[in-house]
Amino acid sequence: MDDVRFAVLGTGGIGRRTLDVARHRDGVTPVAACDRNGVAVDHGGLDVDELLEATEGNIASGPEGDVAADGGAKAASGVKQTGERAGVAASAQGEPTETPIDDVIAESDGIDAVLMALPNLEHDFIPRVAERFAEADYEGVLIDVLKRSRVIGMLEEREETLEDSGITFICGAGATPGFLTGAAALAAQSFVEVEAVEIWWGVGLKSGYEDNRGTVREDIAHLDGYDVERAREMSEAEIEALIDEHDGRLEFRDMEHADDVLLERAGICDAEDVTVGGVLDVRQDEKPTTTTVRVTGTTFDGERGTNTFRLDDDTSMEANVNGPALGYMKAGVLRNRAGDYGVYGPAEVMPGF
Repeated sequence: MDDVRFAVLGTGGIGRRTLDVARHRDGVTPVAACDRNGVAVDHGGLDVDELLEATEGNIASGPEGDVAADGGAKAASGVKQTGERAGVAASAQGEPTETPIDDVIAESDGIDAVLMALPNLEHDFIPRVAERFAEADYEGVLIDVLKRSRVIGMLEEREETLEDSGITFICGAGATPGFLTGAAALAAQSFVEVEAVEIWWGVGLKSGYEDNRGTVREDIAHLDGYDVERAREMSEAEIEALIDEHDGRLEFRDMEHADDVLLERAGICDAEDVTVGGVLDVRQDEKPTTTTVRVTGTTFDGERGTNTFRLDDDTSMEANVNGPALGYMKAGVLRNRAGDYGVYGPAEVMPGF
């Protein structure tokens, strides 16, 4: 397989880590990256070291260094635009822009895949980004690390548009949904009927809230008494106060996580039989709890059992989100080159390496 040349939309926590991990993986070459204020394109391959240095602490770009779905530099509600760093625009490879998505689309000929490292703080945000690529007749792979169940339906509504354009969209391709969704699908193979899938994750953020603003803000939407709209409108001070109130440790139960609809889509079980929860500690390196997938079901000979999959506590969030994202990207490119277009979930595709 030839090198996969890919672009990254958003150079906050997830986007920067993808660029970093790509340096250690064969067969993938980042050729474009953008945040809300700048874009860098080099079809021969970006200087990742220099770009990471320029985007470190990408504060001025808002959560996860996101960009507006209309292609412009629309500020996120409640996000302080400090101007402390200029992000991609400060890179020697970058230049300032008010239309980052349009600029990447304009350079997309020869780009095999686009990773959307964007917080989905509006339900249809990423689906609208995908639509922009389809409207521009992009032919290739789009990949995201979506978290919310209802967004999958919005992508499915656009599946015909994506197919007509020649786009292969791999949705929910991080850790959960993603890696752990695929693990659940494999664990289910022992059974003829799946009774329950329980996903329980633990994340310790070594770099804390400062470098993971978008991820933490999006997770807060899953807390009791919170939703997407409330999380989007919270100021930085309000978020930091919430974190202080919980001593840096946020626990989530019965999250609206896309694992449920993605496992149902793959025919593994009903969405209502899937539960997702976990613990996020923004002040400790160590995972606050072991990440575990438990699949309970009945075998063909009537035995009831539970298959369990555990991640080692020493594997980081970076390794478990961005590693699989690049693996699913490779798998998506193989499907795209074979003419398989449309929307796929992580339980339908085996990631490459």
